[in-house]
Amino acid sequence: MSKDSLSVELQRDSETPLYRQLIAQIREQIESGALPAGSRLPPSRALAGRLGISRISVVNAYSELRAAGYLSARAGRGTFVVRKRDAAPADAPPRPPPADRQRAASIRDMMRLARKPGVIDFSSGSPPSEFFPVRYLQDALNQVIDRDGAAALSYEAAEGYLPLRSAVRDYVRAIGIQCRLGDVLITGGAQQAIDLVLQSLLSPGDTLVTADPTYLGVIDIAQARRVHIHGIPIDQDGIRIDALDAIIGDLRPRLIYVMPSYQNPTGHLMPMHRRRQLVRLAARHGVPVLEDEVYREFRFEGDELPPLKALDDSGVVIHTNAFTKVLLPGIRIGYLIAGDAYNERLSRVKQAADISTSGLHQRAIHLLLERGVLAQQLERNRIELRRRRVAALAAAQRYFPLGSKWFSPQGGLYLWVELPERGPSAAETFIAALQRDVAFAIGGLFYSGDGGSHAMRLNFGIHRPAAIDEGFARIGAAWRALAADIGGVEAGLVL
Repeated sequence: MSKDSLSVELQRDSETPLYRQLIAQIREQIESGALPAGSRLPPSRALAGRLGISRISVVNAYSELRAAGYLSARAGRGTFVVRKRDAAPADAPPRPPPADRQRAASIRDMMRLARKPGVIDFSSGSPPSEFFPVRYLQDALNQVIDRDGAAALSYEAAEGYLPLRSAVRDYVRAIGIQCRLGDVLITGGAQQAIDLVLQSLLSPGDTLVTADPTYLGVIDIAQARRVHIHGIPIDQDGIRIDALDAIIGDLRPRLIYVMPSYQNPTGHLMPMHRRRQLVRLAARHGVPVLEDEVYREFRFEGDELPPLKALDDSGVVIHTNAFTKVLLPGIRIGYLIAGDAYNERLSRVKQAADISTSGLHQRAIHLLLERGVLAQQLERNRIELRRRRVAALAAAQRYFPLGSKWFSPQGGLYLWVELPERGPSAAETFIAALQRDVAFAIGGLFYSGDGGSHAMRLNFGIHRPAAIDEGFARIGAAWRALAADIGGVEAGLVL
């Protein structure tokens, strides 16, 4: 097709990023038939010149439309509109909406590109591999097999290996949670714990409320389970109680999901007064709260705060944590602490999901806890993460554009940075940064709806200070090069 067959009118004073406007207009023309299957779109460089925008904006728009199934790229020939999907039968399950497909595809593309050799990758959600107690784990696995033989490789009870459950009970009691052995359910990491709670408490079409932005995994699980997810605005103290209270009566959610300690992605710590308000609000409305505390142990300054479950007198809070972040991500051992109202249902769903979590891994983790490896690991983690946070804050101040916003987290792994809204978006910056061999997590992926177009999550914990400094320098340089290319950005931000 001729490049003139594509009609695009961009609103430069709109709050919607230019590449998002471009995506919407191309998609609309494909769905209406104005751009039929087989139509060839203009090369990215030509379309960027025609519209007076950065080529990166066009490249990013084409990339998302390909991921959503609207376009295909043929090497040496160009970018083409693909045949529209046939209508689904009336009784077929609904397909995920385009935004969901785009989100999933964007995540896959981001992770694939970030894994290129030589890339300084800040997009990961894991602690650094040098934190892993590999030698201790090897010794523990060998001892468990020598001690227990074939029993270590057999199915465990769905609730988990009894000595590990006892150790978890004692651990959570020490942080203020009133817990019996029967309240502990061992899971395949916190991700499975979240999924089990959603399966047990919600049905397709029910509503889950959470902070906006929130943990990406809970968004993915909700979409997979066909649960509506509604984001609640946050402030520096986490999810806003006034906003949550205002919508509970209308939405009648079946679950509230929060991460009170060093939230992923923002790093916010919910203070004591906000924790009490949330528990009281949930109890008043009878809405259960799932608190995810996987970053709780990554505190490197400030006072330790009790989990929500420790403040819960009415049994509305379900508590989850895992040994994945603090010990071994690949081992996938976590736990749920629930009350009588949920225990039986959660155990039944757990047994149906995977029969049991790896007995060998449960026994090895239990042995590591008995030997004090967890306590040693936590102290080492805290010292090193504090050092890396200092490096990240200094590098952000040194390299990121004037007008960027961030705060100093008291724990966790992440620095949440909001780039100037008058400059390139995070998605545009991401593509440009990849060309400089550095990657980060795009902020918009952590929102249940729109939002975060200029935000990025940077895992400072995964790299040593020298790599943090170099990576942040490359991100800042990528943003400035884009800003200079796009034009219309205040000179002070580019210099």
